[in-house]
Amino acid sequence: MNAFKAFKASVPIAWSPNLYITLVRGIPGTRRLHRRTLEALRLRKCNRTVMRWNTPTVRGMLQQVKRLVAVETEEMYKARNEKEAEHRALRPPLVLSHLPGPAAGSA
Repeated sequence: MNAFKAFKASVPIAWSPNLYITLVRGIPGTRRLHRRTLEALRLRKCNRTVMRWNTPTVRGMLQQVKRLVAVETEEMYKARNEKEAEHRALRPPLVLSHLPGPAAGSA
């Protein structure tokens, strides 16, 4: 499973008052109605995330463009951001010693 399908597979299960919507597919080549829906959701560029209230209107818009976006709850969004921050965090440098060690045969 590629990264896009794994990201799309993480659909929200629990109800949340806020939905985090990320545009994961490009706008060129889509229908005019879909482009206008994305414009109404304020999604203009790929990999940008917006927060919207979980209302029937927004859910209807998401149903229309579900192949272009990924939807997350607040908990999922925070967990993903923490995981990405941990991945980007500075790690201690590797220290290699090039000094010769003790000989194996000497006593």
